[in-house]
Amino acid sequence: MIEHLRHMAIFARVVDEGSFRAAAKAIGLAPSRISETVSDLEDFLGVTLLYRTTRKIALTNEGRMFYARAAEMLRSAETGLNELNALSLEPVGALRVSMPAFMSSSALATAIAEFVRRHPQVALSVSLTDGRTDLLEDGYDVNIRAGWLDDSSMMSRKLGESARALVAGAGYAATRPRPSHPAEMEDWDWLRYKHRSEYTTLTGPGGDPVKVLGQARLEVDSIDALYHFTCQNLGATVLPEHLAARGEAEGRLVRLLPDWRLMPLGIFAVWPDTSRRESLTRIFVRFVVDWQAGVSPQATGI
Repeated sequence: MIEHLRHMAIFARVVDEGSFRAAAKAIGLAPSRISETVSDLEDFLGVTLLYRTTRKIALTNEGRMFYARAAEMLRSAETGLNELNALSLEPVGALRVSMPAFMSSSALATAIAEFVRRHPQVALSVSLTDGRTDLLEDGYDVNIRAGWLDDSSMMSRKLGESARALVAGAGYAATRPRPSHPAEMEDWDWLRYKHRSEYTTLTGPGGDPVKVLGQARLEVDSIDALYHFTCQNLGATVLPEHLAARGEAEGRLVRLLPDWRLMPLGIFAVWPDTSRRESLTRIFVRFVVDWQAGVSPQATGI
């Protein structure tokens, strides 16, 4: 019976996600294994639960009736876990988290490592990508986003801000007069980050913003790649502070226009207001916030 409860949970997830492939991605199993599990459940019950086509699935009458019970079972189990985590000093469960790849060596990643160390009964799966992920469609419990939020339908908590620096490869900068104003960099070679505006906006000592377009020689969709190519002396770019500091310490990068400011990026944790793992999500987010603030994580409201 216990094995069939697992089959029921996978069947309900397939219906929730709308396809075997989406369910497989959310659960972390191969699509073929998901399909096989549902087929085994149908064989055990002696009924067809799903109509399958190459593009979509649909519930049969028996499947619709059975799904209601399977979904009810899952909701009860998830409510139990949430209640347990709310009462327990030791959180239990699994979380799928996505975060920007460029933060893999940041203080935030260190905070996540500390969370894993302190909570051995929590299984954490972290996806690192600089591309935009869809919280619901991609099956994540928490997204960590860099930027400023425009989606009010989600729960969110600000984790901090990421300072940015205008830099160039040390070898490249040595071939040019050091600029004193952004306008002097219009004829510089620039490296562009695909997910960022073509213009770089800097604010001067007097508070006046100036936009620079420059000549884009190379465009990439990875901040780590942007760092690498800048160190190869291909031009100037904007990098997160921790990468700029690393390159400067190694003598590979130089900072430009130090009296001019770049707007920092807000770092937010975002999760759905109907999260199946709400308590565990909040415990994780609160830990990261408190750890980065230098506060000992404790059971306080988020």
